[in-house]
Amino acid sequence: MLYQAQISKEEQTLASPSSSNNDDHHLDGGGIQVTCFSEAINDVPIHFQIIRLPKQIYAWIGCNSAKFGNLYAAAPTRPNNMVSVTSLLGGSSDNTGSSMARRLVLKTGLNIMLASNIPKNSPIIEVAAEKMLVQKLVSLGLIRPKSEGPST
Repeated sequence: MLYQAQISKEEQTLASPSSSNNDDHHLDGGGIQVTCFSEAINDVPIHFQIIRLPKQIYAWIGCNSAKFGNLYAAAPTRPNNMVSVTSLLGGSSDNTGSSMARRLVLKTGLNIMLASNIPKNSPIIEVAAEKMLVQKLVSLGLIRPKSEGPST
């Protein structure tokens, strides 16, 4: 592989005041699931937050800090299983974040809001961060099996 990833074991649960602490990696309250975790890619800390809302996923990827970064919205469009992507804050439609949001829509079939502050010209970090995000989405059951995905 091109990178070394180390799981930091800092997965956290964001819980409401009325919920009790437990060892779950996410919170499911009223259809909302929140998952936070951190990884290291080549000794660079990468932080993730995934919020599963009804019919959409919000994901944030932070590199070195909790800075918000660029925000993209992507959604499946009909009739040809296409994906529409737009930049809501910062960035442009040709940035890595927009491509990542597009691929996440194709994999999940859900609307995606993706915020990312991965530095420009960091392809190893970009690829590794997307792979880690997808792996977490699979473990949370948010990625559809390939047999149910859009046909090509």
